[in-house]
Amino acid sequence: MRLRSRLFAPLFIALTISAWIALWMWDAGPYARYLRHASWAELPVVGAICRAVPGASLTLAALLHSAAWLLMIAAMMLPTAFPLFDTFRRMTIARDNRHALMALLIVGYATAWALFGFVAHGFDAALHRLADQSPLMLADGWLISAAIVALAGLYQFSSLKHRCLDKCRSPLMFITEHWRGRSVRRESFLLGMSHGVFCVGCCWALMLLMFAVGTGSVGWMLALGAIMAAEKNFRWGGAIGKPLGVALIAWSAWIVVQNARIG
Repeated sequence: MRLRSRLFAPLFIALTISAWIALWMWDAGPYARYLRHASWAELPVVGAICRAVPGASLTLAALLHSAAWLLMIAAMMLPTAFPLFDTFRRMTIARDNRHALMALLIVGYATAWALFGFVAHGFDAALHRLADQSPLMLADGWLISAAIVALAGLYQFSSLKHRCLDKCRSPLMFITEHWRGRSVRRESFLLGMSHGVFCVGCCWALMLLMFAVGTGSVGWMLALGAIMAAEKNFRWGGAIGKPLGVALIAWSAWIVVQNARIG
């Protein structure tokens, strides 16, 4: 039992590193466009299927974007939720079904982020479709990027951000609030999903930055993942929000100034 407890953190770290390696290999390979906005007809193998099978394009787009998003979440967000998983492991260590409960906790957490990804990708796709139909919007697309960066900056000062962050920074209190130990499988899933919802509430604005700079940028993912992990897992993490907000608002202003000069 003690050996398994000691192995949990190394295995968790290995899982996270594996997710980052898989993400890097995907981004460096011939199918890197799956992480970004792709024209499916241009992709090898998939393009032929899309042209031959009616409706295949939408199905493959949904599946591949979902796989890419979940891989990004595994790489970026699992490290931020490690205190929750470790605390839950210690609280359920005497149960015979502890592995199943841990799996349900992780699935619940991933479900919350998958739902957010569905909404974010839908909104992003709608913006791109609108831009394709509007030459003026396409020419001034930098305004959307500037607005997203400014929104992310302003959100760092919001009370909602800090309430959600407090929930994420107190895993033991969060578990005791949501765990009754009666219907353990259902409670494990709902616990993970509830924590995921607060995690989304804390980090959604920062995650939207990936849509402003490109969802396939592994460098940006690393930077954002490090910031969110520091916010949640270190004592000084709560102090990051306001300086980060100022930096993002300044960045947004810089985007506007630079493009105004060009225009």
